[in-house]
Amino acid sequence: MLERIHASLPSLSAAERRVAELVLQDPQRFALLPVSALAEQARVSKPTVVRCCRSLGFKGLIDFKLKLAGTVNDGVPYIHRSVDESDAVPELAFKVIDNTIAALLAYRKSLAGVALEQAVQALHRAHQRGRRIDCYGVGNSGIVAQDAQHKLFRLGVHTLSHCDGHLQVMSAALLGPDDVALIISNSGRTRDLLDAAQIARQRGATTVSITASDSPLALNTDIHLAADHSERFEQDIPMTSRLIHLLIIDILATGLALRIGSARLQPMLMDIKAQLHAKRYN
Repeated sequence: MLERIHASLPSLSAAERRVAELVLQDPQRFALLPVSALAEQARVSKPTVVRCCRSLGFKGLIDFKLKLAGTVNDGVPYIHRSVDESDAVPELAFKVIDNTIAALLAYRKSLAGVALEQAVQALHRAHQRGRRIDCYGVGNSGIVAQDAQHKLFRLGVHTLSHCDGHLQVMSAALLGPDDVALIISNSGRTRDLLDAAQIARQRGATTVSITASDSPLALNTDIHLAADHSERFEQDIPMTSRLIHLLIIDILATGLALRIGSARLQPMLMDIKAQLHAKRYN
């Protein structure tokens, strides 16, 4: 819910934005204060406080406070934190979309460009030298690993994806220098993935992880691409986390495609320059 409020700030009027910012500053306190105190602190009228709640998609201040209290107190974890049993389908659709947008914008702000550059370079080096890029994931992350394989395969890369722990370990044991193990994990604590990462590193392969910061997997791979989000991996069904993982895969595939295309064009450009040079002096 807080992510949704933050994402809605640009669409609010100046007065309503002050109310929304008051919510973000201290959600627990906002849920307890009367409307007169809220209006005074936000320097707006009492109707503006109610209007802000409605602009955010709630029926009024009471409805807003009930939902806010449930969020702050970590209420019942349904499929999505901000979704409530009483929500109509259009309303829950807006909430899911708003949460997704907020998560993607949060990733954009925290994007680690250096790590992404290193990952693309490792993938490109593997492709240039005819080496392998194997993708590992379990459960929902296994689907992302399959998506990575599909995208890399279309670029002419030698790649496979493995969702089974035994196959991941066997695959990692067959990797070597200039190969890449691309490992996707929501929690970064899956034992099979940690074992595969360790074996791949021992074999001299470059390990690239897409996972949560400070997780065991992040700390035990050569290149870590942070995929942080507000979902609780042990309770929530993966939604925004999966989209962030897929987004990172898209970034890597696009970066690799550009480098492959540039490498293929380079000999052609050299030939054109040579022909122009020859014509100039003939």
